[in-house]
Amino acid sequence: MAGKAVSTDSLEIAVKKKYAGRKFRVAFIGCGGISTTQMNIFAKMPDVEVVAGVDIVPARLKAFSEKWGVTRLYKDWKTMLKEVKPDGVSVCTPNGLHAAPVIDALKAGAHVICEKPMAMNPGECEKMIAAARKAGKKLAIGFQYRYHPNTQFLTRARDDGQFGEIMFMKCQALRRRGIPNWGVFGQKKLQGGGPMIDIGVHVIEMAHYFMGSPKPVAASGNTWTYMGNKPSKVVSMWPNWDYKTYTVEDLAIGQIRFDNGAILQIEASFVAHIEKDMWNFNFMGTKGGGQWDPPMIFTDRSNTMINSSPAFVGNQTSFESMFESKQRNWVDACTRNTPLEAPGEAGLAVQKMLDGIYRSAAAGKEVAIR
Repeated sequence: MAGKAVSTDSLEIAVKKKYAGRKFRVAFIGCGGISTTQMNIFAKMPDVEVVAGVDIVPARLKAFSEKWGVTRLYKDWKTMLKEVKPDGVSVCTPNGLHAAPVIDALKAGAHVICEKPMAMNPGECEKMIAAARKAGKKLAIGFQYRYHPNTQFLTRARDDGQFGEIMFMKCQALRRRGIPNWGVFGQKKLQGGGPMIDIGVHVIEMAHYFMGSPKPVAASGNTWTYMGNKPSKVVSMWPNWDYKTYTVEDLAIGQIRFDNGAILQIEASFVAHIEKDMWNFNFMGTKGGGQWDPPMIFTDRSNTMINSSPAFVGNQTSFESMFESKQRNWVDACTRNTPLEAPGEAGLAVQKMLDGIYRSAAAGKEVAIR
């Protein structure tokens, strides 16, 4: 154990020495919408410099350059990696184009942060993890909701033993009418699916993280498409989506069984006949239960059933503040060898659950997760 500690300390010293007195040089592969959210954060980090951008759409490269002053622009990530040699790469491409640039960037010697979901299937995730291990580089997945104060509060309460064993978890990522009218969110070949893989992934991830990351062993699910592939005159926040290319589900329902006997259920929709949008998880444990929004704990004290809520959990609840936490964690892990909170292995576990739900929906029966 002592030898391992010395080795870890030596690595930390070497990493800090490598980046001492200079900025961590980051390149973007994919300069579309989500890159703007990340750039807003990196622009505020004095120890980070964004040095290049890659995109196949010239207009996006032009806008990226004009807004952020990045001058090294490329259509091909392999050329960029060879010429720029960045310290880190942020992959913000559509889901179907996550694996290839991540693997190439790792092979080129760069650390990587990849937006969610990790890839299109578990096989791609495993190749990405293997590439990171072989290169000795950090691979982070963009799961910002584990950093939300509500998630952190409930996780601390779990660690304190307030819930006992978590037996059941119900997750909801539901929009009444919220089909994206930009990007390729409606194209299964590029996204891998609809609301389950796009927004359900976040609630699954933060719930699984809170549960202590048990191993998924089986999945069942159903998907339905009934509005997105048709024109609509219903007034909504994002009208006029491209229904002609819409090949994903509108609604997906899934259930995951874990090796410890726990069950997780997930409901995800782009469009559903419900009262209002919902973004939450509720859970039941042997000693107590609770919910994410508003954060509450349900338990028994003094022979009385108690519902308790925190007076304050933190003010870092905005989308941008959660991005700041995940990006800061990645940069620190790369430049100071501190722990990576959302590594590739976390992305693989979530991908196995997503994949299992979609496979079950296609097969019409429960499927094993390995």
